Amino acid sequence: MISKKLAIDILNVGLSTGADYAEIFYEDSSSYGFTIENNKLETSHDSVNTGVGIRLLKDLQSVYGYTIDLSKKSLLNLASTLAASFKGERKIMVEKLKLKRYKTISPIAIDYNDVSKQEKVELVKDGLKALDGLDQRIVRTYGLYNDNHRNVIIYNSKGEIIKTNQQFGRAGYQVIASDGKSMEVGYEMPGTQDDINFFKTKKDMKQLAKKAAKVALQNLDAAECPSGTMPVVIGNGWGGVLFHEACGHPLEASAVSKGLSCFAGKMGEMIASPIVTAVDDSTIPHAWGSIDYDDEGIKGEKRILIKNGKLTKYMIDSFNGRRMNEKGNGACRRQSFRFEPTSRMSNTYIANGKSTPEEIISATKLGLYAVGFNGGSVNPTTGEFNFGCSEAYIIRDGKIAEPVKGAMLIGKGSEILHKIDMVGNDLDLAQGMCGASSGSIRTNVGQPTLRISEITVGGRGGELK
Repeated sequence: MISKKLAIDILNVGLSTGADYAEIFYEDSSSYGFTIENNKLETSHDSVNTGVGIRLLKDLQSVYGYTIDLSKKSLLNLASTLAASFKGERKIMVEKLKLKRYKTISPIAIDYNDVSKQEKVELVKDGLKALDGLDQRIVRTYGLYNDNHRNVIIYNSKGEIIKTNQQFGRAGYQVIASDGKSMEVGYEMPGTQDDINFFKTKKDMKQLAKKAAKVALQNLDAAECPSGTMPVVIGNGWGGVLFHEACGHPLEASAVSKGLSCFAGKMGEMIASPIVTAVDDSTIPHAWGSIDYDDEGIKGEKRILIKNGKLTKYMIDSFNGRRMNEKGNGACRRQSFRFEPTSRMSNTYIANGKSTPEEIISATKLGLYAVGFNGGSVNPTTGEFNFGCSEAYIIRDGKIAEPVKGAMLIGKGSEILHKIDMVGNDLDLAQGMCGASSGSIRTNVGQPTLRISEITVGGRGGELK
């Protein structure tokens, strides 16, 4: 903890050589997790992460440093070292700091620390029971669990103190199946900013384990996916990772402000089909990516990025916003005090449309139904991407037919947005971790079932017939 008086001293040292903004980011976080391999508790960890990051801004320059030594001498030395990056006269003097008060959008009824480790282990083990004797081709099972506490205090030269306290947890399963010739993996691990009852009442742990097993076993028998240009129906929930990577990252100010985004300079233009509305919303109660205040002390908000096909907003942090003549809009995040913050997503999704999933499938004579994804890459400057599908099926005559494996979706974000010709009404969100320059952070991806009229599909199964 840093006293108010010491915080004022640190800020003023940082501002002494002409910086126009100074910020102290204090973090005290802890986590607990374990892995159960083949019904045996294999690894566990208890960790604590405490430290301070200091950021100074001057016009379009930024300097950042951090320390785990929280002594007065260390903190003042860090501020002085960073201030030496600038050569000028003081512009700002901080005289007082005032705490911002607010009501959290994700209150926790039961603290994770008040739940015994044994209870957490038994919760995950209970789900693994569903795999006992399920199929002899299952060669390895993993039960996974992690919970985190993150306490943050931000002091800045605007005279503000912002305190946030978050708790979040994840639990799920990874299943590996083999037929002696090949090996396939299934994975399910939902997350929440709710308490542990989320995994007891809102999730069925046995069904999660079975779902992971289903994907692994199904892909053992599945044929290789055909290749070519074809209609692709993308399932709800995890299907949103395609928008997150191919379109979400290019809408972050870290890329837009430098002209390194395919969507830079296109505010107000039609960048998608008129039936597409896309949102990044930090304010969903208990959602995996939600925040009360971002990691530079700006209140989280609901940002409508695309409305009826038109680009309406970027995700902006204050520093990159300077290049854009825009204020930060609560989209500045970081993994920990060890990272300088920048614009990042929170809960990013394509909003509901008017079609039902059944209507979308039945309207597709021949194509691919992509349900799950297992990684890929994207170039934010061009929007070009490729994504592997972990679960996919052929659509024949408007019906979901045989499963296929090895499907790869290849395209350009700015192009596929225009080719979305049907959007479902079954929006769902899925939890993941997003890595970028400010570290790995919690993000939700999401969408309803939707159809892309045509996209390049890579696969080793020959031509689709």
